[in-house]
Amino acid sequence: MQSGNVTTPFGRRPAKLALVKGQFEAARNQDARPVDKWRVFRDACEARETLGLQDRALAVLDALLSFYPEKELSVEQGLVVFPSNQQLSLRAHGIAGTTLRRHLAALVEAGLIQRRDSPNGKRYVHRDGAGEIEAAYGFDLSPLLVRAEELAQRAQDVVAERRRYKLAREALTICRRDVRKLISAAIEEGAEGDWTAIEAIYVDLVSRLPRHPSRTDIEIVLNEMSVLREEILNQLEIQLKTQKTDGNDVQDGCHIQNSKPESLNELEPSSEKEQGVTVATNQKPKRETLTAFPLGMVLRACPQIADYSPDGKVERWRDLMAAAVVVRSMLGVSPSAYQLACEVMGPENAATAIACILERAGHINSAGGYLRDLTRRAEQGEFSLGPMLMALLRAAGADGQRSAS
Repeated sequence: MQSGNVTTPFGRRPAKLALVKGQFEAARNQDARPVDKWRVFRDACEARETLGLQDRALAVLDALLSFYPEKELSVEQGLVVFPSNQQLSLRAHGIAGTTLRRHLAALVEAGLIQRRDSPNGKRYVHRDGAGEIEAAYGFDLSPLLVRAEELAQRAQDVVAERRRYKLAREALTICRRDVRKLISAAIEEGAEGDWTAIEAIYVDLVSRLPRHPSRTDIEIVLNEMSVLREEILNQLEIQLKTQKTDGNDVQDGCHIQNSKPESLNELEPSSEKEQGVTVATNQKPKRETLTAFPLGMVLRACPQIADYSPDGKVERWRDLMAAAVVVRSMLGVSPSAYQLACEVMGPENAATAIACILERAGHINSAGGYLRDLTRRAEQGEFSLGPMLMALLRAAGADGQRSAS
C-alpha cells in the first residue's frame, strides 16, 4: 500500500487520477540514484516542446531548483522545497503572481513537480530539536529524480530530430536553388522543352510548403523536387548529346562518302561468320535501372489507378502494383508485355506506366503496343517516365484551376 505517499491539493483544485498515478510512481522509485539537478533541468529545457511547456514555466522550474540546497537531487536529502510566491517571483525574474500560479500548474500537469499542500495551503516546514526536517509542505521535486533518464532520452531525441530537420532543410534549399537556376539557364539559352510548364511545377512544389513546415513536409517536397531536378538534367543531357552527335555527323560527312546505297550496319547478317566480328562485340550495352518516382507524385498525376486497388485506395507501392495488374487486364495488355516491362523498367515503374496509360486511355489505340514501345525505348535508354508524369501533373493542375473558377 502507498496511501501514505499520496496527498490531494488544497482548496478548489481537483485531485486528478493522473497526479495520483505520478505520486504512486514516485513512491515506488525511492531507491533512484542521485542526479545533478541542473543536468536534469537542461534536459527538461531541451525537451520542453514534448512536455508542452513554455519558456516561462522553465524559468519557474529554475527558480524552484534554486531553493533546493544540494547540487544533486537525492531522496536522503529530502526533495520538497517550500518558498513563498513572493520569493519564487523574485527568483523567476519578477514574474507576476497570476502568471506564476499558471506555470506552476503547468509544471504539475507535465509531471515534473508535485504539490505537497499543508492543511491550510501554506508552504512551511516542521523541524525537530536538532534542526532536522520532520515534515515539509510545498513542491516535491521527486518526479525530476524519477524521470531523469526519461528526460535525458527525450532531450537526445529532440537534438537528433533537430539535426535531421536541419539537414533536410539544407538539402531542400540546395535542390531549390539548382532547379531554379537550371530552369532560368534553359530559358535564357533557348533550350528545347516546355520550360514554362516545368517552372509552373516548381512554383507549385514551393507553394505547398507551409509557413512553418515539419520535417515530413520538407522531405515530401524534397523528394519531388529531386525528381524534378533529375528530369531537368536528363532533358539537358539528352540535348547536349544530340548536339554533339549532330556536330560529329557534320564533320564525318565532310570527309567520308559512302557510295553504297545501304549501310552494312543496317543489314542483318544470316550468321556470325558473315558478321566478321566476335559475339561479344554485338552484345547489348548494359542498361541503367530506372529510378522509381515518389508514390505521392504518381498518385497526383494518375488518380484513377486508386479505383482499381483491392481496398479502393493506394497507400503503398504494393497497392499500386496490385491495381496495375487489374488495369493491365482491363486494357488488354498481355501478361508477357507487362512482364517484360517489369524486367526492363522495374515493377514500380511498370506499374506507374500502366497508371499513366490508364489516364490517357482515350488517346491510345493499343495499350499493349504502346507499353511494348515504351519498354523498347527504356531498354535502349531513350525513355523516362518523368515527362509523362509531368504532363499529367500539368493537366491535373489545369483541370483543378478550371473547376475552381
